Amino acid sequence: MGRPGLNRRQLLGGLGGLSVASSFGFAALGTGADALASDANTRVRYWNLFSGGDGANMIAMLDAFRRANPDIAVKDSTLQWGNPFYTKLAMAAAGNRAPELGVMHLGRVTGFAPGRLLDPWDADLLAGYGVRERDFNPDLWKRAVVDGRLYALPLDIHVQLCFYRKDVLKKAGLLGADGRIVPVTSTDEWFGVLKEARKATRKGLQTIGFWHNDQNFQWWFFVAFYTQLGGTWFDAANTEVTFDTGKAVQVLEFLRRHVTDGYADPGFGGGAGAEQFLNGSPFVWEGNWSVPVFSGAKLDYGATPLPPVFGRPATHAESHAFVLPHQSGRGGAPNEAAHRLAAYVVRHARQWAAGGHIPAYTPTLSTPAYRKLNPQSEYVSAMDHQANEPKVWFAGSTGILAQRVGPIVVSSTTGSAAPETAARRMRSALTALLATRNPMDGRTAAEGGAAA
Repeated sequence: MGRPGLNRRQLLGGLGGLSVASSFGFAALGTGADALASDANTRVRYWNLFSGGDGANMIAMLDAFRRANPDIAVKDSTLQWGNPFYTKLAMAAAGNRAPELGVMHLGRVTGFAPGRLLDPWDADLLAGYGVRERDFNPDLWKRAVVDGRLYALPLDIHVQLCFYRKDVLKKAGLLGADGRIVPVTSTDEWFGVLKEARKATRKGLQTIGFWHNDQNFQWWFFVAFYTQLGGTWFDAANTEVTFDTGKAVQVLEFLRRHVTDGYADPGFGGGAGAEQFLNGSPFVWEGNWSVPVFSGAKLDYGATPLPPVFGRPATHAESHAFVLPHQSGRGGAPNEAAHRLAAYVVRHARQWAAGGHIPAYTPTLSTPAYRKLNPQSEYVSAMDHQANEPKVWFAGSTGILAQRVGPIVVSSTTGSAAPETAARRMRSALTALLATRNPMDGRTAAEGGAAA
């Protein structure tokens, strides 16, 4: 059966309605710029979205691969993070101009038309290079499978964390004998901790930074605490909305209380929370990618998954994963080399952990080298308590779900909407999205309805 055509409107609609200028007006960078002229027998073009510290760590792993595999020329290109990356990757796959290997957030795979814009992995080839299903967290591996086939190879999970200053918490009597924050198992205990921490905090600093006015972070935090309550989104067939507005109100009230009780200062939104943490604020909720920043500042700090205030451990998690963008003639040496490269990086992710990410390849987690990493070893348990977005086409990092529902969470957290009102709006948004067909599912625009 041939691949149904995907027109330009469908692709751009499925990726958030971005303009062509925004998706093609950036440079492709990388250390493998000379790969086309290499004398190596096989070439692998690899597109990724890693910059900053992540980019440096990825380059180090690629260079190690090149030394170990001189017969393979790797042409790595770093593209603009977010929807521009996904737009370009989709257009390249639809136009048969895709690279041999790419990276995606795992939550975006379901909506990326597996079988049309993505090719499945060859499990036997991966096993030959030392990567097998048993080497991964079962829930993480399950998220990478669509219609019974593996369409993503997880590299890591990256999680939302509760960073804390040990110097401030020690002064407040909130450190245990192990030098870590005292356990918290309820909302009352959590706000009790914040109350004591505030007493030990220097004047002019807020108690906690938690991106109260950012739609992505507030959505991620909501997912975590809603999962702690056992909340669901849709039924198993993804045909009915099961979103529990009562549980949603509990979460929204919890988030809002950080502001109303004065622990999060409305004047310190966005990245100011991390700046305050550097200056002595006792807490900040941030992604694990902040580990290099705080460690580089030589802070005496720790990091745990978001507190299990509703009794069940769960912290928001996404995953970077390798994918095979569709190529009509995929196969042969280039395809085998793509499998070898991805398997190598996954198996040698100790370098990747330096960026704060938790390697997906579980044998890495039990090595002495990983156990010595701090604070990474403190929050490695997040691998077994992942709170994920629902497995639907409109979910995933920078996806339509966060764009639609995230602002509603912010409206409650910042006080412009009552939690009960926000919860009803969230359910309505989920209902509308579920009724909208994926513009990239291979159907025509007329069949699929309006693009989200």
